[in-house]
Amino acid sequence: MRRILAAVISLSVFASPAPFTLEQVRSYPFPNELTAAATGSRIAWAFNEQGRRNIFVAEGPTFAARQLTKYERDDGQELSSVAVSANGQWVVYVRGGDHGSNWDDGLPVNVAANPTAPKVQIFSVPFGGGDPKPIADGDEPIVSPRGDIVVFIKGGQIWTAPLDGSAPAKALFTARGETSDPRWSPDGSRLAFVANRDDHAFIGVYTNDSTPITWLAPAFARDRSPRWAPDGRRIAFVRLPGTGGAPDSMLPPRLSPWEIWTADATTGAARRLWTSPRTLAGSAPSTDGGTNLGWGASDRIVFLSYQDGWPHLYSIPAAGGTATPLTPGRYMAEHITLSADGRWLVFAGNMSAGGDSLDIDRRHVVRVPVDRAAPEVMTPGSGLEWAPAITGDGSTLVLISATAQRPPLPATMAFTPRAALHTIAGDHVPSDFPTTLVTPKQVIFRSADGLTIHGQLFETSGSANARKPAVIFVHGGPPRQMLLGWHYSDYYSNAYAVNQYLASRGFIVLSVNYRLGIGYGYDFHQPPAAGARGAAEYQDVQAGAEYLRSLPRVDASRIGIYGGSYGGYLTALSLARNSDLFAAGVDIHGVHDWSTYLRFERQRYEEVPDQDTVIATAWRSSPVSSVAGWKSPVLLIHGDDDRNVRFSQSTDLVRRLAAAGVPFETLVIPDDTHHFLRYANILTVDRATAEFLERKLLQANAAQPRATGRQ
Repeated sequence: MRRILAAVISLSVFASPAPFTLEQVRSYPFPNELTAAATGSRIAWAFNEQGRRNIFVAEGPTFAARQLTKYERDDGQELSSVAVSANGQWVVYVRGGDHGSNWDDGLPVNVAANPTAPKVQIFSVPFGGGDPKPIADGDEPIVSPRGDIVVFIKGGQIWTAPLDGSAPAKALFTARGETSDPRWSPDGSRLAFVANRDDHAFIGVYTNDSTPITWLAPAFARDRSPRWAPDGRRIAFVRLPGTGGAPDSMLPPRLSPWEIWTADATTGAARRLWTSPRTLAGSAPSTDGGTNLGWGASDRIVFLSYQDGWPHLYSIPAAGGTATPLTPGRYMAEHITLSADGRWLVFAGNMSAGGDSLDIDRRHVVRVPVDRAAPEVMTPGSGLEWAPAITGDGSTLVLISATAQRPPLPATMAFTPRAALHTIAGDHVPSDFPTTLVTPKQVIFRSADGLTIHGQLFETSGSANARKPAVIFVHGGPPRQMLLGWHYSDYYSNAYAVNQYLASRGFIVLSVNYRLGIGYGYDFHQPPAAGARGAAEYQDVQAGAEYLRSLPRVDASRIGIYGGSYGGYLTALSLARNSDLFAAGVDIHGVHDWSTYLRFERQRYEEVPDQDTVIATAWRSSPVSSVAGWKSPVLLIHGDDDRNVRFSQSTDLVRRLAAAGVPFETLVIPDDTHHFLRYANILTVDRATAEFLERKLLQANAAQPRATGRQ
């Protein structure tokens, strides 16, 4: 085994000189957390510039970017929960934590191994400028509509503090269970929240120190997502069944029914407004924002449902009636925002503009009124746009925009379809950022069972007679979709940059959107026998390899694969099952043994009826079950503070590969998480990935062919 330590071999010794370096293509700034004040035209966002994360603001009509904070170190402290107070006077944010984690997301991250660990803290800073004020240790701040105080979560309870930091934070009230999702009434006089009590959850309304909490129609159910009516008298919420019941089979898919209820915020009396269809597609949606419940103008309640096979928006009168589909068609809606006046929903979708078949693999901003099906694509074209919001004055649409070549930047446009788009902070893109990126090509092929699979092909021009090595990239998630340009996730923008770099080095790169991903409807997103239930999605990765092998310009003996998280799992599975197809791979924090995720501790007489089959299927769906067939070399990468995939998944695999004599190399990133929050660390991971693939595939001697599986 060869161990990669602190330094990574220079890439300049391999292949011909690239038109740009990996450092250059990874130098882009990445914006996220874009938000707008409920009044006026003030906006804010977080900017990650090579690990230096700061808050930026802008204001109409010019929307000139202005840096509000001065964090100058690559210390891995993310910025989240960015908000502008309704009056536009304050910007609030959280610094620290790892909010994309599956567990411990609110705990500090110490990627720099400092003797004194960082904190997860809430800060406020005047919009006009000044020093940020640490309000308190805590998370998930929600600013009062009055613009004077903020509530937040600390220790599973709701706390409060003045925005200007003039007094210490204190507990607002105490409620049994874990409290979450605080929501201010429109006038800021009351607060709705969720009290999670394990097998059930209640919606409560807090008024003041002397008034008992009002519980909204408490039941043997899990209630969530409280949303106030504009008049402040009523609350809509989502109700799911409580846990329990007889143990059911785990392999077949299960219904997850849900309902929308409305309640009187003073008395707690409630009634059912809408019930989901009793179908798998009608189950509680799992795409971005879940049900995306909101209370709009004209007394309409809006929500998202997968019931017709696509994640679409619906609207229903608060008085009752039939739900109106607002966004019919074969496209999805995500990153959904309700305008401050409640009249409009804006979202990112892969809705076709003018019949462009490529749009299913893009994102454009779409608007639709809350009371009728009249969606309009605001930003048609070959670019990609997401994270939309409408300024409080209703005149400007703000969003994040990118193309296949230009990395993401905040942008504005008049709130009119097809208006001119104006990017913000373009001067923050480094002057030596590459201008020679390729435009990925949409490719479509079929899996062995006939399922249509989309991918993006990255290839530079070169000798028509030269046969090139190829690499498959498999995304994580798995509910993700790689696009025909820069991605709205910082994790996958990084992957896009690596794919561009590999293409510049002489690889043909195919990014495969395998089943379990989003963007192609419910049946694609929730297929049978996938993941730990049978790994059906592996067929799509195999189909990608066969597609590459069908290209005359690809050297079929030099096809590699890499991916992170679920993509790491599929990389390991590919190498274990088909080392004849895949000559090498890079497995970044992948899952390797699904059976370790199953727990069947006997706590009552009844047992899961198919538990033995479940465990056996999970084992057979795991890379560790096929180590005997694993022959190709692999690089294993993992951060040991991973809060999404346990580090032990890779520790275990290393032992198994060593015992089986499989050639492998390792790279361990101490104290960083699944998302490699320190820029220096993600550069190390990217360099190691590219170097390994070049060394194993680009330098491979074509005169010494390996088995390809071809007859």
